[in-house]
Amino acid sequence: MNSFDYLEVAVRLDPFTEEGAEVLMAELAELPFDSFVTEEPYLKCYVQTDRYRASDVKVVLSGYPFVAEFKASAVQGQNWNKAWEESFQPVVVDGTVTIKAPFNENVPRTRFNIWIDPQMAFGTGYHHTTFMMMQRMLALEPLIKGQSVVDMGCGTAILAILAAKMGARKVFAVDIDAVAARSAWGNCRWNKVGSRVETACGDASLLQMASYDVLLANIHRNIILQDLAVYCRSLRRGGHMLLSGFYEADVQAITQAALSLGLAPQAQLQREGWACLDLTLQTNI
Repeated sequence: MNSFDYLEVAVRLDPFTEEGAEVLMAELAELPFDSFVTEEPYLKCYVQTDRYRASDVKVVLSGYPFVAEFKASAVQGQNWNKAWEESFQPVVVDGTVTIKAPFNENVPRTRFNIWIDPQMAFGTGYHHTTFMMMQRMLALEPLIKGQSVVDMGCGTAILAILAAKMGARKVFAVDIDAVAARSAWGNCRWNKVGSRVETACGDASLLQMASYDVLLANIHRNIILQDLAVYCRSLRRGGHMLLSGFYEADVQAITQAALSLGLAPQAQLQREGWACLDLTLQTNI
């Protein structure tokens, strides 16, 4: 292997935030990047030289106003993913949920403790959307306990694991990315909820296999709008659908689409410009 057969694509964020970097990781992970490292104000992404397409990266980054620029340069091979994993810090949600990695030390225990292997899958709890989804799940704990839950676009399966630890009877965790699906499978077993969480690699078409009491989808707005009707068909009457992964400016479009399908808004959370919606499928349609 040539020592310079890798490229480092340095993406400068202005302003730089951990949340913004995680969103970009999730988007760029769809391209053939091997690993990521954050070094403020940059998100550094690593890819084999012969698999790099600047035009593809430009298309992905063009949708984010906080991306100032990006540039590619040759680098020597390293284990960048290890460096990124070891920079992971624990996340605590409302003093009730803690997300931590195996290398985190002296982390206080909370009511729900989730261990994850960050790897390259989206969903470490850093991002505001993941944080809000967990907040809303905690508010709905009586409605999750003993019920069936599906986590669409599960990433590392944090939400699926939390649902299982909250007492969900059965959880189905789905992600279209194979790396994420493998990460989800491993994390569920590590957290001793593997017997109640089924993981799968695929898209929303997998939902036709069953119906659910609670549907979780922390995904890009375009995917939500595209698949909302499928989500709705898989949700039992009176069931809750928690949606996030989009900006406050997207709430109106998503709400209008939801209303047309018989979904009624129950609650809305906002955090640093991001939003989370709780909707229920009406029983009188």
